[in-house]
Amino acid sequence: MTLNPSSRGPAPAPSEPMLFERPYDTAAAGRLAAAGLPAPLARALAARGVVSPADLAPPLGELHAPALLAQCQRAASLLADAIARRQRLLIVADYDCDGATACAVGLRGLRAMGADVDYLVPNRFEFGYGLTPELVELAARRHPDWIITVDNGVASVDGVERANALGIGVVITDHHLPGDRLPPARAIVNPNQLGCAFPSKNLAGVGVMFYVLTALRAELRSRGRFDQATQPRLNSLLDLVALGTVADLVRLDRNNRTLVAAGLQNIRRGRLQPGVAALFQVAGRSAMQARAEDLGFSIAPRINAAGRLTDMTVGIECLACDEPDRALDLARQLDRLNQERRQIEAQMQLDAIAGIDELGFGERRSIVLYDPQWHQGIVGLVASRIKDRYHRPTIAFAAAGEGLMRGSGRSIEGVHLRDTLDQVTKAEPELIERFGGHAMAAGLTMRQAHLAAFKDAFEAATRACADPALFTRSLVTDGALTATDIRPDLVDALDSIVWGQGFAEPLFANQFDVLEQRLVQDRHLQLTLGLDQRRLPAIWFGHSESLPARACLAYRLKFDTFGGLRRIRLQVVGAAGDPVGVTG
Repeated sequence: MTLNPSSRGPAPAPSEPMLFERPYDTAAAGRLAAAGLPAPLARALAARGVVSPADLAPPLGELHAPALLAQCQRAASLLADAIARRQRLLIVADYDCDGATACAVGLRGLRAMGADVDYLVPNRFEFGYGLTPELVELAARRHPDWIITVDNGVASVDGVERANALGIGVVITDHHLPGDRLPPARAIVNPNQLGCAFPSKNLAGVGVMFYVLTALRAELRSRGRFDQATQPRLNSLLDLVALGTVADLVRLDRNNRTLVAAGLQNIRRGRLQPGVAALFQVAGRSAMQARAEDLGFSIAPRINAAGRLTDMTVGIECLACDEPDRALDLARQLDRLNQERRQIEAQMQLDAIAGIDELGFGERRSIVLYDPQWHQGIVGLVASRIKDRYHRPTIAFAAAGEGLMRGSGRSIEGVHLRDTLDQVTKAEPELIERFGGHAMAAGLTMRQAHLAAFKDAFEAATRACADPALFTRSLVTDGALTATDIRPDLVDALDSIVWGQGFAEPLFANQFDVLEQRLVQDRHLQLTLGLDQRRLPAIWFGHSESLPARACLAYRLKFDTFGGLRRIRLQVVGAAGDPVGVTG
């Protein structure tokens, strides 16, 4: 449907979420508290399956072994042979932050091992996603002996066949879900391919590339090229691994938390790439106090802006650059692109919200949006914002020329987006031309003439694949705090832990007296809340509606350092009219 905001009435307001308290293992919480963790944090960690403080930042030696990753050793042998023969390697990257960091990790690691390696990243507006035959033709002009894909390739059957026909070997490193047919590559390294015994299926693309480099170094060591003293120090790449892992919103299982924690430790100690340091500088963030949320909300968006508005070349150059002055110049270019991206996104989001009322929102389980004026590179962000606001799987489309549309989707927990699109193609094969992705995000290409039929088919597939209870907005909290619980040592302890997808930062909930409230910058609600005779400052970003005199609020604990002072401020994320419930 084409949106015309000027003709729309007010969009429906999202319903207030239900608040549930997360259950936890009392014995594990007791052990964690006895080890010195604040009791509220001990309860929250026990609810996430943590039984010992050692689980929070395991040493790198406890990472799953590369030998468990199917075809990783085969890829290492092929690359070691290529290095020995002085063959030309070409990395073909994806155009998001995971792809950019994976490319930079590959460039740095392979060059450190003596490889002749360059890279190519597609412009999303010209070539679309993955190793397409057209992209192979472009790559062939550089006369590579090998193409190495990072964060893409597992669905590129036609592209790999074209590379084979041109005599170019292909090694695929990817983490996306494979389709029914695998490409005929010389090696495919992907924890999600059938038969792979790697325990962590949640590696990001940059994590897969890091594992391949680890296996390659071991292979070269076994061939006598290096020994323990002279081998490249791949740990120096962990800042990039952490950045790409956090940016791609993969689940932070124990293996990924280990990688991210080690990368953040490098950043805090000043052992980071010049480009990452420059991005912290232009974002106004302290690398010495870096947290996972800095990577996800400050650094990654600046890199992603390049791929969304132009192409990812400037992002990769920034991350692969060794000259601090040039890195800072590239980081400033990325910052300017990100400012432009934010302006475009803000208008597109307003357009999208204005059009929701026509969709029969209350009756539907999915949202599909299209505006011919929308920017292809931004539709994924719009889909994410709408999904968060209305708690529905959402796909946003933009025109792609010649009657085609490209869409990007985001989903809610429990609704597997790629599988839902697969159901659509099985029911109505003519609708979708290409698609791919994973549980929470996917991309697709289709003809504009099929939009109405797709909207109905996607709604039907969503209803068929998902429990209706999943569409009730809810927030799972870690219970209530007393006024005396809210202390700097608790906030410090929370800040010291790597939180992220699948290992959510604790969210608490209390009934508060709303003592003061005022709107700042016309869109954020600044509050003073009363709890057990204590006055607590709070902020609810992006919320402009006033609260009643007493409200049940879900919040996180943060430090506010405005004006050079360090004080605790509650960051509100939701409200409910009913007391907090308990979920089993």
